Amino acid sequence: MVEPRPGARTLMTPTATTASALETILAGAATAYASWAQATRADRASALNAVADRLDAAADELVTLAQVETHLPEGRLRGELKRTTFQLRIFGEVLTEGSYLDARIDHADPDWPMGAPRPDLRRQLEPLGPVVVFAASNFPFAFSVAGGDTAAALAAGCSVVLKAHSGHPQLSQRTGELVVEALEAVGAPDGLFAVIFGTESGRTALLDPRVKAGSFTGSIPGGRALFDLASSRPEPIPFYGELGSTNPVFVTENADAARAEAIAEQFLGSMTMGAGQFCTKPGVLFVPEGSSIPTVLQRLAKPAAAPLLNQRIQTGYVSVLDERLSHPDITVLARDDAALADPPSPTILQTNIDALLADLDGLFAECFGPTALIVTYADESQLLEVARTIDGQLTATIVGEGDEAVLPELVRLLARRAGRLLWNQWPTGVSVTYAQQHGGPYPATTAAGTTSVGTAAITRFLRPVAYQGFPQGLLPDELTDAPQTSIPRRVDGQLTLPE
Repeated sequence: MVEPRPGARTLMTPTATTASALETILAGAATAYASWAQATRADRASALNAVADRLDAAADELVTLAQVETHLPEGRLRGELKRTTFQLRIFGEVLTEGSYLDARIDHADPDWPMGAPRPDLRRQLEPLGPVVVFAASNFPFAFSVAGGDTAAALAAGCSVVLKAHSGHPQLSQRTGELVVEALEAVGAPDGLFAVIFGTESGRTALLDPRVKAGSFTGSIPGGRALFDLASSRPEPIPFYGELGSTNPVFVTENADAARAEAIAEQFLGSMTMGAGQFCTKPGVLFVPEGSSIPTVLQRLAKPAAAPLLNQRIQTGYVSVLDERLSHPDITVLARDDAALADPPSPTILQTNIDALLADLDGLFAECFGPTALIVTYADESQLLEVARTIDGQLTATIVGEGDEAVLPELVRLLARRAGRLLWNQWPTGVSVTYAQQHGGPYPATTAAGTTSVGTAAITRFLRPVAYQGFPQGLLPDELTDAPQTSIPRRVDGQLTLPE
C-alpha cells in the first residue's frame, strides 16, 4: 500500500454529483462554450500550456494519489503523466499552426466550367459545442480527466464536462481542481471545464440538449449503452467510444523459423505490460503448427503476479478467464496456482485455427488482463480466412520476413479490419504524434473515422461550416483575404502555405 507523502492534502472521496449541481455545471459549460469558441487560437494554446505546467508542478502529489487508487507503479504513472502534459502542449502547437481548420476559399468565378457561375465560398472546421468525456480506468492520466479527449476538445474550442471514473475518484477530483485553477489563471471563461461523479450524472449529461458530443474509453457493454443513449436523443449527437480489441498478431512461417525465441519473448513482454490492461494488448498470437514459440512461452511465462486496477476489473477478469478455461477446445499452455488469485499471474492458452473460426465469439473476444491465446495454423492461407472473418480491431500486427506470398493480401484484408497495422513491432505503447490512428471499425470503436490519440483527434470535436457571399468583416479571421495570422489554406483549389 502506498502511503500519502508527508504534508499531502487530505481528500474526501467525492460523492455523486447532485441534480442541481449538474444543472449548474451544464449551464456553465454552455455559457463558457459561447465565448471559448470565439477565443483566438493563441489564447487556447496558452490555456493548454498552462494546464500542462500546472499538472507537471503537481506531479508528486498526483502520482502518489494515483498509486493509492490504481495499484500502478510509480515509474509507469510518472511516464503517463509526462505523456499527458505533452499531449496538451502538442495540441497547443496544432492550434498555432492552424492547418487543422482545413480552411478553403473559393473566390467567385462567373466562368466556372460546371455550367453556372461559382459563388464566393469559404469553409472551415468549427467547434461543436459542450462535450461530455467519460474517463477511462486503465490510464488514470492519459485517458482520464486531462487526457487526450479533454485536450482535443478544449483545443477545438469546446467546453468539457468530464465524467470521472469510479476507479480513481480522488485523483480525478484533484486533477480537475488543478485544471480549473490553470484555466482561471489565464482568464478562460468560468465553467469551461468541470468534473462530475456518478453513473447517473454521466447519463443525464449525455442526454442534455446543450451537450453536442460524447466520448468514452472502456468496455463494449458500457460504451454501447452510452452510444445507444447518444443516438436515441431527439437530436442525436456524435459519440466516440473506444470499446474493446483483441489486437491479433500473425506470425508467418519464415519469421517463426528465423526468430521464434525472440518473437515469444517480445510477445510475452507486450501482453503482460500493465498486467495486460492495455487496450492494445496483443491478445491472440497466430503461429505455424510445429512452431517452437509455445514451448518457449512455457519456459518464459514466469512473470510475477501484478494487481489489477480495481476489484471490478479483477472480478470480471477472473470470470472471463474461468469461462475460457472450461472451453472444450482450449488447452492450458502456461499457468500457475495464482492464475485466478488476486493479484493474478499471467495465463497463456492454446487452440487451433479451425476451433477459433468455429467459435469466434467464444475464443476471439477480448480478455482484459494478463491472458493471451496462442492459435496454431496449418497453412498461411488460413490467416487470410481469419482476416476476412474477425471483427473490428484497434491494431493488427504482422511478424514476417517480407518475402512471403501471403503478405500483400493479408495486409489488404487487415487494413479493412484495424485502425493501425504494425510490421515486426508490438502494439502496446501508442505514440502521441501527428500520424497516429487509435481507432478502428466496430467494436473497437463506435466511430472508425476518428482517433482518440494524436493530433487528428481534434477533428472529433469540430464540424465544417461554409460561408457563401459574406463580406470580409463578417468572416472568421482565418477565412478573410488578409488574416491576422497566416495558416495553410486551399485557395481556388491551390494549397497555399504561410510565408
